[in-house]
Amino acid sequence: MNIASLVSGGVDSSVTIPLLKEQGYDPHIFYIKIGMEDEPSFMDCPAEEDIEITTWIAKKYGCRFDIVDLQKEYWDTVVKYTINTVKQGLTPNPDIMCNLLIKFGAFNDKYGHQFDKISTGHYANTYETGEGVFLSTAADRVKDQTYFLGQITYPQLQKAMFPIGHLPKKEVRSLAEKMKLPSAHRPDSQGICFLGKINYSDFIRKYVGEKPGDIIELETGKILGQHRGFWFHTIGQRRGLRLGGGPWFVVKKDAEKNIIYVSNGYDPVSQYSDTIWLEGLHFLNPNHDYSELKEIKFKIRHQPEFTSGTLVRDKEGIRIVSDVKISGIAPGQFAVIYDTQEKTCIGSGMIAWQRDVR
Repeated sequence: MNIASLVSGGVDSSVTIPLLKEQGYDPHIFYIKIGMEDEPSFMDCPAEEDIEITTWIAKKYGCRFDIVDLQKEYWDTVVKYTINTVKQGLTPNPDIMCNLLIKFGAFNDKYGHQFDKISTGHYANTYETGEGVFLSTAADRVKDQTYFLGQITYPQLQKAMFPIGHLPKKEVRSLAEKMKLPSAHRPDSQGICFLGKINYSDFIRKYVGEKPGDIIELETGKILGQHRGFWFHTIGQRRGLRLGGGPWFVVKKDAEKNIIYVSNGYDPVSQYSDTIWLEGLHFLNPNHDYSELKEIKFKIRHQPEFTSGTLVRDKEGIRIVSDVKISGIAPGQFAVIYDTQEKTCIGSGMIAWQRDVR
């Protein structure tokens, strides 16, 4: 079996190579360049160190190695998606789109035709039944990354391979140390993949700009201050509001009027809702009949905990009714759906503007 292994230089993807070699495979390593190197502000991105580490691993294990430049594809898809989503007042998820459009998308379109599988360092698993391939959660529930894979297509899922999905993070670190990999003690990457060390607000300011508007207390209608653009803020956000007498939480945004609504206190009632309206529903395995699916577990952000709820599909639209009220329901983000056993990642839908917020 021919395997294309996407290695970033981090500890997780690095460990996939010796694991694949132990299983008798001869993976062809690829490093994908997606950082916007032509931008002066992105010169601090760690691509040089990543490539150095990945080159070392390829030599150590006798693997073919190529650097693939997908910067243009990344800008034309993921970055543009991020900017356009922000302009609409929505909260983007570039990491979900990176998996769909780049790692399992543009890379496969350009180079994947010669490979049976594309291997990554995601904490996820797959399993097969008579209906085909299903995405399942990782052994390490804290590190599980199936949330970020909730939008990939079925052909992409069929080709995906996750060599560390059965291992806890602690063991992955331990293996890297035993194998003396240079990435063994590298910290986990944080933030959005294409930004590197760049501040998200600085990126948005450069490509979207500023648009001052009112910050209003939801319950009273009182103007509390000014923001620099509704796109700098997301539902559930607490930091960066520059308001006294807090904590204040963003609970609603009006993109048309350029208004941010906030509530005061550590647990404001207006921050919570039990209904998550969705725009579309994507099932990872279309071969399975989900027409009667109702009882589910779900996540509205990348986190270890699952929430129980009911999937409702009727003439009013698609929505998840949560068993408990939850906070931080951010339009533009994704709700990822799982079975009640928390084993199978079923699919996802984009969170729509919520109805009857007040």
